[in-house]
Amino acid sequence: MTGLKALDLLQESGGLVSTAPLAREHLAPGQPLDVSDYVRMAAQSPGVLALVERMRMNRPAGVAKDDQRAAFIFKPGLESAMEEEASARYFTLMLAGRAKNIAPVLAERVDLSEATCLVDVGGGTGLYSIAFLQRYSKLRAIVFDRPAVLKVAAEFARQYGVADRLECVPGDMFADALPAGCDAILLSNVLHDWDVAECAGLVARCAKALPRRGRLLIHDVFLNDEHSGPLYPALFSVALMVMTEGRNYSGAEYNAWLTAAGLTPGEVQRTLVHSSVLVATKP
Repeated sequence: MTGLKALDLLQESGGLVSTAPLAREHLAPGQPLDVSDYVRMAAQSPGVLALVERMRMNRPAGVAKDDQRAAFIFKPGLESAMEEEASARYFTLMLAGRAKNIAPVLAERVDLSEATCLVDVGGGTGLYSIAFLQRYSKLRAIVFDRPAVLKVAAEFARQYGVADRLECVPGDMFADALPAGCDAILLSNVLHDWDVAECAGLVARCAKALPRRGRLLIHDVFLNDEHSGPLYPALFSVALMVMTEGRNYSGAEYNAWLTAAGLTPGEVQRTLVHSSVLVATKP
């Protein structure tokens, strides 16, 4: 629904959803400018079929042990690519190019000059932590992720000259205690992999691990509060439905989880490439 509204094909008013003028003109059989037959050429493509099957099943990726779509997900009982060293390295490095560009901008947007330690939960390559370490010479960081993934993070820490201030701690962010003694926690491009219950639970776990005046940084691609766009985040959200258990969320949804966890949300700030950061503080 979010994707179709962002494409101006559906409109919603007063709780009622209807076809928008663009769809009535171009996707209604019999209309002079109907292109539905042209669009139908893609009906049997693998991506379309996967999305249709996901909607028909109404189940997230990874619910079955043989579900091959959950490449980026670690869950007990599911054979995850993130547990096998070669595949974990492959998928983790795929995300590195994006992080190399966005991470320095995130470090500019969020002032951690007074922080002493940052926990990067599900930190993958560690590049977001590394950007903060490069900017703040007194800061320490802990990347908390699966053991196979952390080997990549350790390599990047050495490459960027911050290995003496970056610690790699293996664990399961949904089951194991988060590293203690740090006054900032980062969730960068983590929550969009998970459904609402898991997101709210992880936010609550992070809030519990923070000291008073500690901060939780949520860095992700945000939908607007009306779930009608922006276009790229909306279409990315559709892709996430096929690839993961999650989707993109809005600032209002994040604020609700943060407030329920006892944190005080701030304002959403843009970083780079459709990404934004929301910082919440523990009173």
